[in-house]
Amino acid sequence: MQHQTIADANANTDTDVNIDVASLDAAIIDLDGTMIDTLDDFVAALSLTLVDLSLPPVTRAEVARWIGKGSAHLVKMAVNRPYVPVDIEQFATIFEYDEDSSFFQSALARYQMHYRQVNGLYSNVYAGVVQGLEQLHALGLTLACLTNKPGVFAVELLKAKGLARYFEHVFGGDAFERQKPDPLPVLKTCDALRTVPARTLVIGDSANDAMAAHAAGCPVMLVTYGYNHGLPVTRGPALACVDSLAALPLLKRAQRLT
Repeated sequence: MQHQTIADANANTDTDVNIDVASLDAAIIDLDGTMIDTLDDFVAALSLTLVDLSLPPVTRAEVARWIGKGSAHLVKMAVNRPYVPVDIEQFATIFEYDEDSSFFQSALARYQMHYRQVNGLYSNVYAGVVQGLEQLHALGLTLACLTNKPGVFAVELLKAKGLARYFEHVFGGDAFERQKPDPLPVLKTCDALRTVPARTLVIGDSANDAMAAHAAGCPVMLVTYGYNHGLPVTRGPALACVDSLAALPLLKRAQRLT
């Protein structure tokens, strides 16, 4: 009995991959930049927030670099943008407004208010996502969505875009004590799925997803079209990169070979 592997079918990876897809029970899928292009939702909510605070606007390119680490990170980047050089990607402790300041907390509350109002208005499901989710379901895999976005926003967005029906669980960045790239959310999601990490495929768009999955012991695939903080996604510790979730018929072919 021979099984097809990701390496056999995926031309978009630079590494040899030895995932036997017949051994997978579940998949954990990221949201922003993986299933839905939410950049313009973030830009709209941040722009409204900065107007409220009489702060200068941010650019679309800047916001794209900040996506993936949760709402607090987005707001922290935006309100501190006037005080740090544009070429500094890792700001360490040089923030004018840290997360404990009353100004930051007020800014975060305003951002969350505005984001709730625009959530899904300017975002679109990436081409190939529905096909990919259908293919994963056809394999009998149980699916969970794991994102650093607040959980209520994630659930609302998935419902608005018609994707909620594919997921047994949806966990946001406020569901656990820590967020990706820490492995804890991945491990907790595996627990909820009642599967072990080695049998759980993680699909994301950034180094955050890859590092969290790798540390948790999960195989990981990355899509090439997401955000990844402005860096090439191929730098992450992923086993494979694909240009579309519709590039997952390799899993279906593997099933037919069993």
